Amino acid sequence: MSFDRLISKIISMKNPTVAGLDPKLEYVPEYIRKGFFEEDGETLKAAAKAIFRYNQLLIDALCDIVPAVKLQAAYYEMYGHHGIKTMERTIRYAKLKGMYVITDAKRNDIGATMEAYTAAHLGSCVIGTTECEPFGADALTVNGYLGTDGISPLLGVCKERDKGIFVLCKTSNPSSGEFQDLLFDGVPLYARMGDKCEEWGADTVGAFGYSAVGAVVGATYPEQLTELRKRMPHTMFLVPGYGAQGGGAAGIAGGFDGNGLGAVVNSSRAIMCAYKKEGCDERDFAEAARREALRMREDLTSYINIG
Repeated sequence: MSFDRLISKIISMKNPTVAGLDPKLEYVPEYIRKGFFEEDGETLKAAAKAIFRYNQLLIDALCDIVPAVKLQAAYYEMYGHHGIKTMERTIRYAKLKGMYVITDAKRNDIGATMEAYTAAHLGSCVIGTTECEPFGADALTVNGYLGTDGISPLLGVCKERDKGIFVLCKTSNPSSGEFQDLLFDGVPLYARMGDKCEEWGADTVGAFGYSAVGAVVGATYPEQLTELRKRMPHTMFLVPGYGAQGGGAAGIAGGFDGNGLGAVVNSSRAIMCAYKKEGCDERDFAEAARREALRMREDLTSYINIG
């Protein structure tokens, strides 16, 4: 199954990190921006091309130490069709470099519309007699709060094309509890969602014991993360909120199983903008990102023993 590939990479690299490629133009070093502005002016096209070059160099610096990247679709959509092209190119470049790719789009709808989202991000569409893969990510984040109608269209593609999904469960944002913590017969809504993730993925459990249906569980809620790990033994976790949002490695440890597996921890700004924090030359941004990724790996593995 799809998450078997991710877990195998985590084991081989001894690193449960996913690097978030959520680029704002101001994150891109000036020398890169300047070159594309001279070529195409201060345009959406120039911005998207600069971001792709930035992403390429980050991927080159990280691909042998970080198993996965996560692209937040909004950071590409903001640059229009040029940005969408950069997202597609980045996905393909990361896969070429052997990385597992998660598209963070939080899509959800029902029926034919959800089938279209599924085809776009994880599947394919037929043009005449030719099958085309629009984006080709390995996994997609989805919002499960429309219920099974919004998840079912994804499950067949997960099986047929070796893909995975991460369903929003207990998210890292401060106001998540306004709805996700509401009790139903004494059980919080996020736990009910966790139960559905286990149910939806029941017939796709792979070699490491995890199904194709994962869950998004924030690092900012360590007690709930630990609780859900026990409640959801077959569900792979995508854990946002490390670092910039305040989640620490000690609290995150509860989201892993006894073998140090079962979760992948996202860091975006801390890796992408490490050169700014270090105050090093902007041309050293990719190596600064690598140094931060290695620091993060050391931090996480000081609490997690990956077996």
